[in-house]
This record gives sequence, structure tokens and C-alpha cells, in this order.
Amino acid sequence: MLVVEDEQYLAEAIRDGLRLEAIAADIAGDGDTALELLSVNAYDIAVLDRDIPGPSGDEVAASIVASGSGTPILMLTAADRLDDKVTGFELGADDYLTKPFELQELVLRLRALDRRRTHNRPPVREIAGLRLDPFRREVYRDGRYVALTRKQFAVLEVLVAAEGGVISAEELLERAWDENADPFTNAVRITVSALRKRLGEPWIIATVPGVGYRIATAPGADRPGAERG
Repeated sequence: MLVVEDEQYLAEAIRDGLRLEAIAADIAGDGDTALELLSVNAYDIAVLDRDIPGPSGDEVAASIVASGSGTPILMLTAADRLDDKVTGFELGADDYLTKPFELQELVLRLRALDRRRTHNRPPVREIAGLRLDPFRREVYRDGRYVALTRKQFAVLEVLVAAEGGVISAEELLERAWDENADPFTNAVRITVSALRKRLGEPWIIATVPGVGYRIATAPGADRPGAERG
């Protein structure tokens, strides 16, 4: 996520709260920073305050729409009059939440936007014996509950959403960590290795050498003893 909020304490509180829900977020405190981050990163959702320094949240929203990226926009603002909301939706907002707000409601709205972004996929996702519930943050494999750390859950959620497609280590780092992650870190490899162990054998996360990782939809696609890097 990209959180555009000029009140630093609030932006950090949102980021930290989302992290507890296994959602990685970058922060921009003004319109110029927001536009710069949007130009170099592909965000799943942008959370915009309308009243920010530099280009306003409205201008940032207009830029997102004009770019054709399809990034959903949730306006999070104190502008709570009906005509404010109408204007926000006319600018391209997909959802509108007024301050003050509860973090739990923000998380629920973000999850709902993410489902719509991916063609109304069901909230509970199932693949190759895995059942992942992003709302309850629960994972089951063949009916067995699997306890995961927040980061392991975030990585698995990205892989499951790809429905067997290959996700590079770089993309996992971008989507499950924030912009402060060291691009040369081995955190992705370590997290995937630990996640495999938590999910148990036969290994369900396959390594595609030199490319990335995917959920193995065919039995034995990633056998014990195979490449696990």
C-alpha cells in the first residue's frame, strides 16, 4: 500500500497497524513524494489524504487515474460533507473513509478493495490443499491449521494470489516488505525456507531457479531435497 498522509504520527500509526495485519505500506507526507513513489513502484492500493502539502490529494488521485495503472484509491480524509464525498468519487476514488476512523474498518475496506482489484476473487483462497483466509489471517493445509508469523503470512498471501504463477524474489520483497528493505537482503530466501517448514512436506512452495517462487499445484512438484533457495 501507499499511505499519503502529512500528519507523521498518524501515517506511522497506520503503517504500523497495517504491518500487524501483514500488509506492507510506504508513507508519503506530501504530494510530490507521493507522485515520485507512484512513478517507481506498483502499489496495490493508494490511501490518500486530500489535504496535503504540494500537489493535493485530489491532484494525486487525478494523476493515478490518468496513468491508467488501475491502482484503487481510498480517500482517507476529514472532509466529511456529502459534496466532499461526491467530488472524491468523481475524481476517481474507489472508497471514501472519513476521520476519525477505526483501523479495523480501514483494514476491512482495503481487503475489500483488493478483492475487487483482482476480479472479485473470493475472500477465502484455496489452492493445492491450502486454504488462506486474509480476514482472519488463518492458514490451513489439508485441514490442518498452520501457525505463521506476519511476514510468512504476507509472503504466502502473495504466492497464493498468483494462483501458481511465478513470483520473483524482487516482487516478494516489494510487496511483503516496505521501501526501507535492503534490496540485497536474503530475507526473502530465509522467509520462504521457514514458510516451507511451517507448511510441512511434501513441499508446496516450488523454486524456479533463476526466476522465483510459486505454489506447486502438481503433487511432488517440489520434492524434499530439491532446490530450496
